[in-house]
Amino acid sequence: MIVIVCQRLLKNMKISGITLFPFIFVQRKEDSKNKILINHETIHIRQQLELLIVPFYIWYLSEYYLKYLKYRNPQLAYRNISFEREAYANDQNLDYLKKRKFWSFINYL
Repeated sequence: MIVIVCQRLLKNMKISGITLFPFIFVQRKEDSKNKILINHETIHIRQQLELLIVPFYIWYLSEYYLKYLKYRNPQLAYRNISFEREAYANDQNLDYLKKRKFWSFINYL
């Protein structure tokens, strides 16, 4: 995992961080020290590895659009993607990845 501070990329997206394997991009330098944010993004790295990276992005976007059609709300669609549900549910547990089972995001579908 490589953490990169990238204010310009994330400023217009209104997010603190995003993971594009193997990089975690954060908006501010202090975000790189935010253990919960980094743990959340590291969970996404594990998910991406499990799905061999490209299929992860296909699944992620497909699920987002299906949820968007269901909820008609971009934020609600995003928060209900299985990958995000797993990451948000466990980002405060800094030991989660040590105990996490393979393909655990399936439990959040």
